[in-house]
Amino acid sequence: MLRFAPSPTGDMHIGNLRAAIFNYIIAKQTNQKFLIRIEDTDTTRNIEGKDKEILSLLNLFGLLWDNLVYQSDNFARHRQLAEYLISQGKAFYCYCSKAFLESKREEAKAQKRAFRYDDSWAELEKSSNPKPVVRIKGARNAISFVDSIKGRLDFEPQELDSFVILKEDGVPTYNFACAVDDMLYDISFIVRGEDHVSNTPRQILIQRALGYEKELGYAHLPIILGENGSKMSKRDSASSVAWLLGEGFLPQAIINYLVSMGNHTPTEVFKLQDTYAWFDIKNIAKSPVKWDIKRLRFLNREHLKLLNEQEFALLLDSKDSSIGALGKLFLQEASTLNEIRAKLDSIFSPKCITQVEDNQSFEEQCRILYTHLCEMIESNSEDLQDYESLKNALMQRSKLKGKQFFKPLRILLTNHTHGLELNQMYPYLRFFLRDIVRLDASN
Repeated sequence: MLRFAPSPTGDMHIGNLRAAIFNYIIAKQTNQKFLIRIEDTDTTRNIEGKDKEILSLLNLFGLLWDNLVYQSDNFARHRQLAEYLISQGKAFYCYCSKAFLESKREEAKAQKRAFRYDDSWAELEKSSNPKPVVRIKGARNAISFVDSIKGRLDFEPQELDSFVILKEDGVPTYNFACAVDDMLYDISFIVRGEDHVSNTPRQILIQRALGYEKELGYAHLPIILGENGSKMSKRDSASSVAWLLGEGFLPQAIINYLVSMGNHTPTEVFKLQDTYAWFDIKNIAKSPVKWDIKRLRFLNREHLKLLNEQEFALLLDSKDSSIGALGKLFLQEASTLNEIRAKLDSIFSPKCITQVEDNQSFEEQCRILYTHLCEMIESNSEDLQDYESLKNALMQRSKLKGKQFFKPLRILLTNHTHGLELNQMYPYLRFFLRDIVRLDASN
């Protein structure tokens, strides 16, 4: 079984989504189940409703799970196994206060050496501390594992001193709950961020202490750098999956981009289902990858092009395929749904005919054309059926020509003096002329 284990403590980061995608792909490739495990052990940081938000996003991206569990539901099992380790002499109660441990850290810092917990400290404050934690005994031998991206990684015993597995309130620590749950649900392979590399040997230590001999596969993904080259933080808007969706990027384009980051793919543009045939986690680059919004914009445009007119219309909150066709035309100069929505909003909003271009106003010409257009619309003139007929009829009625004709006509139809060719747009605009040809009340 493969798993994705998000914490409901904040917005989903693109790095988290990338890990979810890779776990899902491998599950599909190996015909294994895909588990979502909500890691809600940090009760002080959990945000109400974030779990539902995460699940909604995963569903939107087509990362459909076979099983859903909440880590907190296994607390009793975690405590039971912690007690088992104590009974086996592989874990112990530690009564050290936070102040005592902090003093030892400062002492180590002053002596310019790494802080290591000493098992002999465990009962020094037993008489004054009624709420001990539980620590698992540190490693006696080196712990190694093979990372599918980074290769073999070795951790010496001195790097793995005795660490806390149950807090003073009986809540399991991240590493203990994670290690136990990976056992309980028979996880076979784990893809996660490289910030978890130091957690992996601790989780292996826990599993071995519990007599679990299965060797799990691991792949730790390099960090994603911001466009400025520094680590992408949660303060970067583009790091938020919800923000990207809100900006009008398609889920399939985001998947395409995240899979291709630091990876050699057989095609430039692909869908999630395509990856099952060729994706290999071993091909992911070891070095960090830099976020490139321009690349994402390109891929988003390509995925929008793949949609038919009806699909495009639905994304633009319309059931009319003409709106979808019009939206696809704007892909010549736009790359997100938001940019296209802005173009359409401009077309369907009342027109500002007092705008000036190069110190020239077309207000008078706009009023002349507006009058004739309204007459043609009210009479349902046959000249409205195609652009050439419209143009010729309006020129004849208004006696306008050249720039004095085309600029005001463009303003009345699009609210702009520049843009796509009107003859390209008109076949779709003609269905909505009553809604389009309107003047702003302030004119």
